Amino acid sequence: MCGVFGIFGHKEAAKLTYLGLYALQHRGEESAGIAAFDGKRLNYQKGMGLVSEVFSEERIKKLKGYIAVGHNRYSTTGSSIAENIQPILVNHKKTPVVVAHNGNFTNTYELYSQLEKEGAIFHTTMDSEIIIHLLARAQKDNFKDSLLYALNKIEGAYSLAMIIGNNLIAARDPWGFRPLCIGKLNDAYVVTSETCALDLIGGNYLRDVEPGELIIINSKGMESIRFKTAYRKAMCIFEYIYFARPDSNIFNYNVYLVRKQLGRQLAKEYPLICDFVMPIPDSGSYAALGFSEEAKIPYQLGMIRNHYIGRTFIQPSQLVRDFRVKVKLNPIKDVLKDKKVGVIEDSIVRGTTSKIRVKTLREAGVKEVHMRVSCPPLRFPCFYGIDFPTKRELIAASRSIEEIKNFIGLDSLGYLSLEGMLKSMPHPPQDFCTACFTGNYPIKPSKKMSKSILERR
Repeated sequence: MCGVFGIFGHKEAAKLTYLGLYALQHRGEESAGIAAFDGKRLNYQKGMGLVSEVFSEERIKKLKGYIAVGHNRYSTTGSSIAENIQPILVNHKKTPVVVAHNGNFTNTYELYSQLEKEGAIFHTTMDSEIIIHLLARAQKDNFKDSLLYALNKIEGAYSLAMIIGNNLIAARDPWGFRPLCIGKLNDAYVVTSETCALDLIGGNYLRDVEPGELIIINSKGMESIRFKTAYRKAMCIFEYIYFARPDSNIFNYNVYLVRKQLGRQLAKEYPLICDFVMPIPDSGSYAALGFSEEAKIPYQLGMIRNHYIGRTFIQPSQLVRDFRVKVKLNPIKDVLKDKKVGVIEDSIVRGTTSKIRVKTLREAGVKEVHMRVSCPPLRFPCFYGIDFPTKRELIAASRSIEEIKNFIGLDSLGYLSLEGMLKSMPHPPQDFCTACFTGNYPIKPSKKMSKSILERR
């Protein structure tokens, strides 16, 4: 979770970064920041809240420069405080350094302890700040070698957009956990978490940043350096299931089409006899379309979403999350009354959201509620940047499917199988991280790592 955006070589770099962050708002609603460099001075604006709340026309005008980097944050490590708003900005050897990071490092505890022993003073509680300290300690003759030193020290998930002097930097971890792509807008280069940001600014997609690739963009053009290779890819499958925007292409394939295929496969595995199927807007909508087409069951919109309420999954507080579920979706009683309904969900994380939604459907007069979920049960924590870091937060980690069905208040419940999910993907099964379903972690989490993440959330 978190969105990054960077642009080089445009006179309105900050304004385009604002638009890019607006397109990536779904990746983090907690805070937003933009830093711009004009060749002499680093200018920045950041704050808590949505992109539209943080930035005014007046604030954007202050961000002069032809290079800019922006970040939308949702905290998966580090507290929800102003000090942790990204991008991180420092000056090192009279050179501006800006870091925007999506993902989680897995050797945070070890690096943090080592750097503190060497005298490092941390100003945030984020793992992202470690990059700054590693760059400062690299003792190399140029920034490129310093970057390579730092990138070879850190482990885990990271998609980075950075400014170092007159250079825009992009880097992706060797496993390729999180998406990151390169585009162009006329002569300007763009790096961004998802292609939907390119679409909004009128840019053209060039290619993905490859796993283990460092990209350096400056007035000479674009340079590519392969700094490390993992023994396999580990693209986050949950990006396709829930997190990325459906109009984005991530990992070189369209999210909308993947979600429809998940729904088709779900209909094959768990058929329904009901009056119609309906999604829980918006993330369940595309799987529901696929389910409806495959099962030849009518598709209805039984609930209407208030689009001015943020996505419930990325609200840090459970209290806020529960309240927003109630105001976010409103049932259409005349459609639902006395009907047997098949509800298609993309996932069930904690179960509390689904329970409230089903209660709302019952109160609207639904006769039966049958839920089908377009991924397997989430049973294991994620250490690579998705917000379920402990087993106790995952309902499927401690309850059977029957118990989950009863807790939510359903007449029946069916999850897509692991095999069916992987069959629906546009890439080979071995290219995905499925640790949240299987517990098979590409990078094994240590007890120290788990403790570090939990302490510093």
